[in-house]
Amino acid sequence: MGAGYTVDTQAHLRWGKPAVLQRKSMGLFSLEHSKLAYSADFAVYGAAVVALTVFLLIFIQRNQRLETLAFVLMGLAGWTVAEYAMHRFVLHGVQPFRRWHAEHHERPTALIYTPTILSAALIVTLVFLPALVVGGLWRASAFTLGVLIGYLAYSITHHATHHWHGDNAWLRQRKFWHARHHHSVESPGCYGVTTAFWDHVFGTTRQ
Repeated sequence: MGAGYTVDTQAHLRWGKPAVLQRKSMGLFSLEHSKLAYSADFAVYGAAVVALTVFLLIFIQRNQRLETLAFVLMGLAGWTVAEYAMHRFVLHGVQPFRRWHAEHHERPTALIYTPTILSAALIVTLVFLPALVVGGLWRASAFTLGVLIGYLAYSITHHATHHWHGDNAWLRQRKFWHARHHHSVESPGCYGVTTAFWDHVFGTTRQ
């Protein structure tokens, strides 16, 4: 991992107050899930990416392909900004999300993640519907596809940093970067999971 950074599952991190573990069941909105529910999140978003891709390939016109690709890339770029902003300003700044996220820092290998029903509702409400009103169905679908690809990449990358064991360069880099985030209690940083680009832009690399 380099530089003495490790992911310590016993670390007692302080977020203003000692983290209070939220272990009570919240039904569909539970923060910690079974392996089946955890795996289902990847399946749902993987299926959504495939479905939107097939929809666009079937229904867009030939002269719309470049514009469609542009909207997909815009959605993907938009996700990287959202990922950074939500991690930095919401999960590390706003209660109760700050307290809930503290549990992930306390137990980084636990199956804790945003409930699928909540993340899906946010994507539909904040991404697809506004894009539908502004740009119509196929543009909204293309933009949302980009966001979903970004979200799925984030989910896989975050899972990999905590659960995968391997020796390839990409995994080592992501594990090292995310470990720096988990061990930066007093001076938090390294908020990007899929990319460090916005950390470099906003000076939160902790270098």
